[in-house]
Amino acid sequence: MDTTWILIADAHRARCFERHAKDHSLTELADFVAPKTSIAGAAGGGDLTGAAGKGHGRTGHAGTQFEPQTEAHAKERGSFARQLANYLNDAIAAQRCNALVLIATSPMLGDLKPFLSPAASKALRRSVTSDLTHYTGPELKERVNHALELPD
Repeated sequence: MDTTWILIADAHRARCFERHAKDHSLTELADFVAPKTSIAGAAGGGDLTGAAGKGHGRTGHAGTQFEPQTEAHAKERGSFARQLANYLNDAIAAQRCNALVLIATSPMLGDLKPFLSPAASKALRRSVTSDLTHYTGPELKERVNHALELPD
């Protein structure tokens, strides 16, 4: 059995494909969308379009204030990465594939790799920093082939 799965991911979407050795065609196996959550939405505050505004900051003075959302985004990306890694870990454990390739944005690769099981890490043949989540059909196949030809 020589079955390679390719996960293409960014912080919001991921798609998993099986790559066929003969013609390098791709068969989509799964499509994942990260759950959309926000701190304001969870607290019942509505959308984040008014994130900057008047208020009392940490210094106690009134003024314009902007609170970065990076911690919330990193947490959401980490949770999504764990979901994707679990899918891949299960596939390796069930012997549905024996090789993995990750093509993802840099932050997603950094979040995803630590969640891979030892067996999945061993099956990882290549990881490429690129965002191919918006491509489909022949253009996706061409870009995947190009990404896999790049030197490590």
